[in-house]
Amino acid sequence: MDLDFLRIVPSIPFILNGIWVTLLFVFVSAVLGFFIGTILSFFKISNITILKWFAEAYTSVFRGTPLILQLMLIYFATPQLIGYDIPMFLAGILAFGLNSGAYISEIIRAGIQAVDKGQQEAAAALGIPYKPMMKDIIMPQAMKNILPALVNEFITLTKESAIVSTIGLLDIMRRAQVVSANTYTAFEPLLFAGLIYYILVMILTLFGKGLERRLRRSE
Repeated sequence: MDLDFLRIVPSIPFILNGIWVTLLFVFVSAVLGFFIGTILSFFKISNITILKWFAEAYTSVFRGTPLILQLMLIYFATPQLIGYDIPMFLAGILAFGLNSGAYISEIIRAGIQAVDKGQQEAAAALGIPYKPMMKDIIMPQAMKNILPALVNEFITLTKESAIVSTIGLLDIMRRAQVVSANTYTAFEPLLFAGLIYYILVMILTLFGKGLERRLRRSE
């Protein structure tokens, strides 16, 4: 076994620059996923059948097919279908945002339905319209309950973001692969990339645990 971590030292700044690409990618994808998931969650609890069917079908498709397949379809099929060469960053955001939206919709739906139904009945008895009731009474409680789950989804997005390297986006993983090709090494740059992902995930995990403790104290 011939390992030489000194060979990748000059390339460490290049790999580290991928952190900002990864974090920006994950953040934008998470915002898009949260927006889509919120809309779908309201569709799922609505009394309009077609909206419920659409939300359930959407969730079934995006949860039932591999994320990498969705990414490949968006990036490689878009030019074929509409003649638009979609940028790598945009293709990745769409794939991850659309996929995350399916999972977040279930998280938010469960959070809304976990709120005591008596509160909705009391609000209705007081003549509070549905939209203000959801915005001011139900959603704040639901969000408090699901914040840890949303942090976990963000952690999952961070780890799975490495998949976007398959279309060439210069994130942490892709930069490690470039260094691997240039230095004729595999273990060292990939191990370094793994260490970066691990540190990012541990930071997010500690943040999530701290958030859970704060929420328990506020109850």
